[in-house]
Amino acid sequence: MASRPENVTENDLASTIQPVILGADYSAYAYVRAFREAYGVRSIIYGSSDVKSISRTRFADYRVVEGFDEPEVLLDTLFSLGEELCASGRLPFLVTCGDFYARIVSERKGELERWFYTPVVDYDVLDFVTQKENFYRVCERAGVPYPKTRFLDCSNPDAVADDSGFTYPLVAKPSNSAAYHYAEFPGKKKVFIVETPEELRRIFDALKRSCYDESLIIQEFVPGGDSHMYAIYLYADKNSNVVFSICGHVGLEDHHPGAIGNAVAIVPEKNPEVEAAAARFVKQVGYHGMGTFDAKWDAHTGEYKFLEMNARPGRSSWFVLLAGINFARIQVEDTVLGRTPAHVEPGENWAYVAVPRKVIERCMPAGPLKDRILAAYRNGTASFALDWKDGHDALAQRLWAYVNFYHQVQKFEKYLPKGDAS
Repeated sequence: MASRPENVTENDLASTIQPVILGADYSAYAYVRAFREAYGVRSIIYGSSDVKSISRTRFADYRVVEGFDEPEVLLDTLFSLGEELCASGRLPFLVTCGDFYARIVSERKGELERWFYTPVVDYDVLDFVTQKENFYRVCERAGVPYPKTRFLDCSNPDAVADDSGFTYPLVAKPSNSAAYHYAEFPGKKKVFIVETPEELRRIFDALKRSCYDESLIIQEFVPGGDSHMYAIYLYADKNSNVVFSICGHVGLEDHHPGAIGNAVAIVPEKNPEVEAAAARFVKQVGYHGMGTFDAKWDAHTGEYKFLEMNARPGRSSWFVLLAGINFARIQVEDTVLGRTPAHVEPGENWAYVAVPRKVIERCMPAGPLKDRILAAYRNGTASFALDWKDGHDALAQRLWAYVNFYHQVQKFEKYLPKGDAS
């Protein structure tokens, strides 16, 4: 059997590295760009369906595999690919987009590292921080503010939806996103805003009847609209020291039931308090790699309350590139060359957008943040996550990217007809 090359030098990378990307969301295209700019190479992308705005890129070999969201199919595909690439003298570098792929690769990392280098965090750490019970316990130890929280056991058919001490509306969400991936029931959402006790009982009973056997989190609803949200993207070295940290102020989020919480407009906002809290968290758990946090400003308490951590690059990773940081290069040099990355300060002249300007004009409440985002459209600093300016991607990719972009107008009219709250 073949195996990955060892003792690789920096001069070897451009001629040997073969990026392999699992999943086809916006972060996959950010990875394609990052690897292209760092090493001049084409990536391989695997997905379970044809996402045309990404599959039409000329900078990647996009492969659709039926059943790829099943662990056995995914792993069989990777074992065969790893053998093929290593036998031909390539250096396979495996990255993931999405919780499901990150969890499977992390869990089977010991086997996959026969062929692949991968920056995916070790499974004991990933499993710990992505169990939201643990996330909030670490927040408590590290002095990181978080909303009042309770966990309801979906594995116990006799459990009741205990909402004592909470006021409505409240937030309900699965504690384990990877396990929730397989749950099927009417009305399934990524996150629920629950208005009544009866609605909470319906959600909880539906989960207990599904295959999902982890916890349902119920949590105090932190008041305020999307513009109270913050996204923190960082990279921690092997000593869990932060290499870069970017705090983005969210202007608007997706409101489609299957995509609630995905930011569609972000601008940089240096926030030492939030970034220090994230740094304390990763140090507390010994985290190594790229991770993302969601936090929300609570005007009633004057605190930024942390909601969750994703143990992977986030969907909005494009803004890391906009900030002048090639996160793929950092991961490769750390993982393959064994270098401790030097600290990097991000640039601040950018705006990440995933919707046309008219969506911002209609949906965001008036104020300085809205004015700043609209100004970015006018001065050209606003960048769509599938529009690689000066990247010279294929015409088909650019056309499908714009179909995706302008479709958001109709989608927001349907799912956010009255605009977002202030």
